[in-house]
Amino acid sequence: MKVLVIGCGKVGQTLAVVLCEDGNDVTVIDQQKRKMENLCNQYDIIGVVGNGASYEIQKEAGIEQADLLIAVTGSDELNLLSCLIAKKAGNCNTIARVRKPEYNAQLELIKEELGLAMVINQELAAAEEISRVLKFPSAIRVDTFAKSHVEILKYRVPANSVLVDLRLDEMQTKLKSNVLICAAERDGQVQIPKGDYKIQEKDVISIVASNRDADAFFKKIGFTNAKIKDIMMVGGGEIAYYLARILLPLGIRVKIIEKSLSRCEALCELLPKATIINGDGTDKQLLVEEGAKQCDAFAALTDFDEENILISLYMKHLGNKKLITKINRIAFDEVVRELDLDTVFYPKNITAEHIVRYVRAMKRSMGSNVETLHRLENNVEALEFVVEEGAAFTEIPLQNLNLKSSVLLACISRKREIIIPRGNDVLKSGDTIIVVTTKAGVHSISDIFA
Repeated sequence: MKVLVIGCGKVGQTLAVVLCEDGNDVTVIDQQKRKMENLCNQYDIIGVVGNGASYEIQKEAGIEQADLLIAVTGSDELNLLSCLIAKKAGNCNTIARVRKPEYNAQLELIKEELGLAMVINQELAAAEEISRVLKFPSAIRVDTFAKSHVEILKYRVPANSVLVDLRLDEMQTKLKSNVLICAAERDGQVQIPKGDYKIQEKDVISIVASNRDADAFFKKIGFTNAKIKDIMMVGGGEIAYYLARILLPLGIRVKIIEKSLSRCEALCELLPKATIINGDGTDKQLLVEEGAKQCDAFAALTDFDEENILISLYMKHLGNKKLITKINRIAFDEVVRELDLDTVFYPKNITAEHIVRYVRAMKRSMGSNVETLHRLENNVEALEFVVEEGAAFTEIPLQNLNLKSSVLLACISRKREIIIPRGNDVLKSGDTIIVVTTKAGVHSISDIFA
């Protein structure tokens, strides 16, 4: 596919790299020449310097041959105008990032009137991801498949856990749990583990399970999925606003600490059921006075990565609670991982993932049959496929199928039944399967076989 990306900011760069690695022909348009050169020198990406809303610039970038244009500049209006021009100039599919809350209520109208394939609100998408994690606080991250019937949960193994020194091929017999470990991260290295993999303290493991089996598994390893009753947030930006709107109707008490008095006044009007505190979230005394020790969950959502990290470290020191830390810019992932901050999320990655899923869905109609894509780590993807009628590999025991070494068949969803596959299981027409792989370029079920 030929894809044009307008905007070479954090999201634009992340998108361009992922789409390029996925085998797409990517061109990036931005007015900052240095950013463009740095990106194009590292990857097989074409850069065009100029205003993405200009017809001439889009034409120079190849809009007439493009399959998709994605506008992710810092201006909502520029993104929408770029998409409108692209529809007229090239008649391609268009995606716009629209972030302002005042546009949020009209997103469907904007999408319909401008003929957009997708409109994404970055802050709302981030809030929705945080809310999923808060519903399952034992996990670092939760991704859903098979119409939300199957989950992949990331979990950091603590000291003295019953999982420490346990081999994967012993889990089913010793824990009697119907789950599968599909990925494991240790010392910054991610792999698809085999049966002889021995779990160690601080490993980050990805667990595939149905909703019910995930609950049962965490109970058996000593983690109860206690419901979050209240949350404290530091930073009253758009993510905090959207997250509060999701949590308040669920009966979760919300307290937001925000430095700006005018923003506090606005939040009081927008969120009358939330408690809004005007103060500095880095003030330890203020945090304690407002109940930091007692809260079930805490989210550091300021615009400064360093503040978010320090506040979260302090909250970790105060006791056992669910921690959420927002990071925008810091690229030292390995250092952040060592800090053990529970759930760390990058809004740029969330936005990029949503758009990449749509691109994969487009490619499905052009030869790829990926239903859903989630990037578990930088080099590990979980993909969802539907087994088509008459496929040659159906009704054959999995142990007799020659899967690639870089591929794991993690789950089978058959009607209402969730199956963690074993050697004697078979695939049937209509099954939804989840495949975990360390190799890019898996576009159809046939790609998983050697």
